[in-house]
Amino acid sequence: MKYGFSTTIYYMQKTAGCSWRIDPKLKRALQAEARREGITLVELLSRMLRQELREHRLRLANDEAEQKRIRAAVAKCVGSISDGDPHLSENVSAKVRARLKERYARNR
Repeated sequence: MKYGFSTTIYYMQKTAGCSWRIDPKLKRALQAEARREGITLVELLSRMLRQELREHRLRLANDEAEQKRIRAAVAKCVGSISDGDPHLSENVSAKVRARLKERYARNR
């Protein structure tokens, strides 16, 4: 131990507790499945929850309504200046300053 601590412990992640009530028949079925696979109930539940979360995120990513909601949220944060000027990118700083000056002049 070069640094005065165990590298095994150093790389171990802490876990968080979670508790909920389930039907006793479901618990017995989960315990039987964990035994069949040779893993703990916690390992089985963690794996199942991770898999369901991945699948849920994929469903959301493929859901057009969810995509519209995300785009609408992003649109509130993103703006553009368009006025048909082909040299807009060259003049954008001046145009932004002019629009801000105009906006603040109206608010006074």
